[in-house]
Amino acid sequence: MSLFSWISGGAGVTEADVRAEVWKLGARHMGEPLAGALAELKAGGLSAERQQLLNACVKSLRKG
Repeated sequence: MSLFSWISGGAGVTEADVRAEVWKLGARHMGEPLAGALAELKAGGLSAERQQLLNACVKSLRKG
């Protein structure tokens, strides 16, 4: 298992998906992608895929 597969939670989320979503989170949340991802996760009502993507973003942002 690659490091990114472990960080992203396994199947379904690619490194490119995470990079793109981090950029979008930054745009939506005034340059604060980590705070934005955490807020969206806290708000709930997400599909399993969206939740997995946001969790991968949080892990990626926290590690680097």
